[in-house]
Amino acid sequence: MDNTRELVLDLLMEILEKKVYSHLVLREVLDKYDYSDSRDKAFVKRVTQGTLERLIQIDYCLDQFSKVPVRSMKPLIRNLMRMSAYQILFMDKVPDSAACNEAVKLAGKRGFRGLSGFVNGVLRNLSRNKEKISYPAREKDPVYYLSVTCSMPEHLVRLWCEAYGEEKTGIILEGILQEQPLSVRLSQKLSGEKKEKWLLALEKAGIKAEQHPYLPYAFRLRNTEGVRSLPGYEEGFFTVQDVSSMLVSEVAYCMLMEGKKEKDIVGKPDGCERKPDDFRELLAVDVCASPGGKSMHMAEKLSGTGKVISRDVSEYKVSLIRDNIERMGYTNIEPQLFDAAITDTELLEKADVVLADLPCSGLGVTGKKRDITYRITGKELSELVQLQKRILGTVWQYVKTGGILIYSTCTMNPEENGEMIKWFTQNHPFVLEDISPCLPGALKQEGKEGMLQLFPGIHKTDGFFLAGMRRIG
Repeated sequence: MDNTRELVLDLLMEILEKKVYSHLVLREVLDKYDYSDSRDKAFVKRVTQGTLERLIQIDYCLDQFSKVPVRSMKPLIRNLMRMSAYQILFMDKVPDSAACNEAVKLAGKRGFRGLSGFVNGVLRNLSRNKEKISYPAREKDPVYYLSVTCSMPEHLVRLWCEAYGEEKTGIILEGILQEQPLSVRLSQKLSGEKKEKWLLALEKAGIKAEQHPYLPYAFRLRNTEGVRSLPGYEEGFFTVQDVSSMLVSEVAYCMLMEGKKEKDIVGKPDGCERKPDDFRELLAVDVCASPGGKSMHMAEKLSGTGKVISRDVSEYKVSLIRDNIERMGYTNIEPQLFDAAITDTELLEKADVVLADLPCSGLGVTGKKRDITYRITGKELSELVQLQKRILGTVWQYVKTGGILIYSTCTMNPEENGEMIKWFTQNHPFVLEDISPCLPGALKQEGKEGMLQLFPGIHKTDGFFLAGMRRIG
């Protein structure tokens, strides 16, 4: 990479000014520079993600030293100041002088030589006084305090404070700011010997791998720069999936196997005590499946038998599912292009299991996709709730009497989660079931009412919600 800071600036311009999603543009850049020095890639990733993560706090600090508010700066200068301030405030290994000098050079290179003095003055003033920055008083306005210090929009902080209380909200926000390791699910086809070789290959590549405490086949990887370059990726040893998402298929499978010993079901990639023939005719439908993690996990739980229909609304999303299926080598999944909000009359009362991981606000994954929080508005939240109701009001019809519907979202908004399930069960022939026997030990006490809400900072997962329901009558 010729100039890592200039690359970061271009990334921030794409994300914050052109509204391109950070995970997409960052992945594209890291893949493009796959063979560059790992330190350069790590710097680009750290500064880009860190600037997004601390954006509100950075703007608050810059406004204390600049006569021109950040929101009124020219877009390129605004983002140059933000990324430089992040280095000054949060990166001890980067000398403040280097951050200032490089910012001045970059301003000139990009046609803003006349603003070099402004850039230099504000950043050096910030550097000299960063230990004296005055933050809002928590006791006077806890919502504003948490918004600034945890870089979360006030309307979201207020939403969570009202739903979960100030103390719990503070823990959640701190959890979002923690390092977010890459979570992967190992294929059950991987032998013990290959697993050990894979772990050794990761270690040699400088990647730290640790088994997740909730599920034996889940691992958290640290020091990763690009997924495609990881040992075992092309061979189909693993797929990227958060443990919270893995619990969807765990619960669905466990509910199918209600006659078995639940303690033998949870976390067992070997198929427990039943034969593959048990599921020869079983049909599972994943209605909003891309990129296919839950579909593949469900297919694996069925030991390659039965059939999993994996659907999404665009050809691009279906292509992601198809690519992952081919890489992982699954044969009992059929990817399909289909809009979940439209009724498929051929599927009415045909499915034993329907997985409905619906479009949502994504507030549970803001630790990995922080720009989500700066885009979502109250109006958009309401529109998402209506979309979820429209899809649920369609896909429940695919479930056989006695069959299972798993509803899930990667958010922490009660209106999309618990309140949604209350509305649904009051208006449709479904009942919640106790899912605690289907959950790992650390979570068993939280699933007794048929619903599970996970929070970063409290649980070792993304923010996530799931509910297990059975069709009656």
